[in-house]
Amino acid sequence: MGRTPWSRDEPTRSPFALPSGVPGRLAGHVMLWLNRQQDVLDLLDVPPGAAVLEVGYGPGGLIRLLRRTGARRICGVDPSVQMRDLASRPHRAEIIAGRIDLRLGTAADTGFAEAEFDRVVAVNNVAIWPDLRAGLSELHRVTRSGGRALIAWHGGTRPSLITRSNALPAEKLDEIERALRDVFGTVTRRELTTLTCLIAVR
Repeated sequence: MGRTPWSRDEPTRSPFALPSGVPGRLAGHVMLWLNRQQDVLDLLDVPPGAAVLEVGYGPGGLIRLLRRTGARRICGVDPSVQMRDLASRPHRAEIIAGRIDLRLGTAADTGFAEAEFDRVVAVNNVAIWPDLRAGLSELHRVTRSGGRALIAWHGGTRPSLITRSNALPAEKLDEIERALRDVFGTVTRRELTTLTCLIAVR
């Protein structure tokens, strides 16, 4: 039995929602191949010395890009043990040194302290959270004053066939934006090539 996301009326059994076993391993490699996230990194605009949290890091594609920035600390939460292991593998030395910290957790329960991060980001997982408002409230809680939270989902100006098949209806995107405004106040929407991004400032 799968979990029921807030954006759907029935549980999802997709291996991309909570990767495990052989299907989960394959889903992780597909995500690494499909999700080119340099545009997200550019939009996130990580300042030198920043602390960054990725919610739903999956196989770790964005973590690999974040480690090339001047971020002082790169953290992540994901509900999948398999994705934690896959994402951690290339960064063992930096995990031991404490620069990278990849944990099990969810959008609604990250396990991190209040106002701990300058940047918080979630790519292609907001629609599969069980509780949208609980997740956004937690992102607000862990974001510092003046910090930025970026929520991205399949869409954009030139979506691929796969992206179009996963795109949310306009009313669901509007619901995410309204919920973000309720907790953050200032929100802007940006269209990347294959992603629709909502950027909130605390």
